[in-house]
Amino acid sequence: MRDCLFCKIINGEIPSEKVYEDDEILAFKDINPKAPVHILIIPKKHISSAMEIKENDESLIGKIFTVIAKIAKEQKLDNGYRIINNCGEDGGQEVMHLHFHLLGGKKLSIDI
Repeated sequence: MRDCLFCKIINGEIPSEKVYEDDEILAFKDINPKAPVHILIIPKKHISSAMEIKENDESLIGKIFTVIAKIAKEQKLDNGYRIINNCGEDGGQEVMHLHFHLLGGKKLSIDI
């Protein structure tokens, strides 16, 4: 998608502080962190939101959660962490590219 912020990050048009990358997934630090650890995990394939996930995306979505667990371990989030996916406008999604927030590094409140 030409004007998708996350697609531009994937393509290197906008810099990011990467923490993980492979052929299908990119993870980078959020520029406006809500916790000591706040990392965004995105598929390189443009999927607008969780509402757009198709059957053929199942293995990619499963892999994203495996990558999240790996990153959480590398970040030493041994006491726990939160994974958030905002879905659609009413769900608070601001960038229309599927992404997951990994938050941790402190005791998280419900209202984060």
